[in-house]
Amino acid sequence: MSKKENTFEELITKLEELTNKLEGEKLSLDESVKLFEEGIKISKECNEKLENAEKRISILINDGENLKEESFDVGQE
Repeated sequence: MSKKENTFEELITKLEELTNKLEGEKLSLDESVKLFEEGIKISKECNEKLENAEKRISILINDGENLKEESFDVGQE
């Protein structure tokens, strides 16, 4: 059985839960470090999902009667 991949929204929720635990609970140093490591892992996974989404985004520009597709450029305004 393959592991179900979490959505970006699910990962953000997990990250918020970890943050709340770190901020609100009395944890040992070891527990805090483990939660922090897990948060970093989730954060990296979120970043990968955002990068993949950015790569998939394209902008359709109406060029007269013709539509043309251009790659999304973060620096483009």
